[in-house]
Amino acid sequence: MKKGRKNECAGRAGEETVTRRGFLRASLDACAAAACAAAAFGLCGFAPGDRQRAESSVFRNRAPKKLWRWSKEAYHYRKTGRNVTCLVCPNECTLRPGDRSICRNKVYLDGKLYTLAYGNPCAVHIDPMEKKPLFHFYPATRIFSIATAGCNLRCLNCQNWSISQSSPEETENYDLPPQEVVRAATAGGCLSVAYTYSEPTAFYEYMFDTARLARERGLKNVWVTNGYINETPLKELCKYIDAANIDLKSFEEGIYSRLNAGRLRPVLNTIETCREEGVWFEITNLVIPGWTDDLDMIARMCHWLCERGFEEYPLHFSRFFPMHRLTHLFPTPVETLREAGRIAGREGMKYVYLGNIPEAGAQDTVCPGCGAVVVKREGYVVTRYEITKEGTCRFCGEVIRGVWGSV
Repeated sequence: MKKGRKNECAGRAGEETVTRRGFLRASLDACAAAACAAAAFGLCGFAPGDRQRAESSVFRNRAPKKLWRWSKEAYHYRKTGRNVTCLVCPNECTLRPGDRSICRNKVYLDGKLYTLAYGNPCAVHIDPMEKKPLFHFYPATRIFSIATAGCNLRCLNCQNWSISQSSPEETENYDLPPQEVVRAATAGGCLSVAYTYSEPTAFYEYMFDTARLARERGLKNVWVTNGYINETPLKELCKYIDAANIDLKSFEEGIYSRLNAGRLRPVLNTIETCREEGVWFEITNLVIPGWTDDLDMIARMCHWLCERGFEEYPLHFSRFFPMHRLTHLFPTPVETLREAGRIAGREGMKYVYLGNIPEAGAQDTVCPGCGAVVVKREGYVVTRYEITKEGTCRFCGEVIRGVWGSV
């Protein structure tokens, strides 16, 4: 069942005819008012990063007047006097009564913090596992994928901006509570449920309850995330998450601030915590021309990963295509991705993949022991599989890190 989008632009019958002089006067007045408003909110003459920071603030007095059926009290928050502070992610939004959080999903009403994103996904699909991308976790299986509106970052390059930068009231949504997600996943022959597309941390309560129920029913749970989450809610979530793809967007704090309106350190903490909690994960790095394609920075990122023992966790370099607010850029040159892959290999990463390019072998899994191709992929399709049920190379016996199943 779907909920229709509200028509906020409906015309009004019987509008008065406007004279040319009246139109010009009204236009000049409107321009002056817009200029004053822009100056007041600091939106004039800013670089993209400054604009991102200006937009990454709490939405004052933007809560609905009353809750709807897809509301639930939030799990991680504290009261601070007459206000509340959300503790799910590093934004730690402090809301006054009637305010809405940066992610657009949390509101402070009736003395409590509520999520408006619970059981109302705007995207529901069955995907191949390889699309997440997860290459070392139950390859060639089907995964039931859901997302609600909302995100706790403001990435200039976001490919799903139409839902991530919207509130739940602005999207067309399914009525799909946790028990129905599990039922639909099972009926669809899926091994797993994925929380994906936008940012699942923004619908934490819905994800958490669904993941717990899915685990009880024998399904796996996959978290596709920007990794921007606080440690306490992360550790609670990890009890029910089997695998994650973590988007490591760059390796410089300044770029995280300007490109994503976030910080690097919390994402690195998430990577380390997932390992500590026994969650299998793979890392994606989107290589954006002029932003994240600095090869020295890529080398530092790979060095950090290897130095801390993450060399056997897969690293996916993904090709950028113009999206959202970076449509003026060109796609990442394929040779830049190839060089990033070579750098990662030299630094010691054992499983490096190049995504969004039609190049033979770029997404194959190669045994680090004997060099044989143990998983061959064409797009999202596995065409050859040479890993034993013990997770070793069929040719030399080398352990291939991952969570494997029969294909």
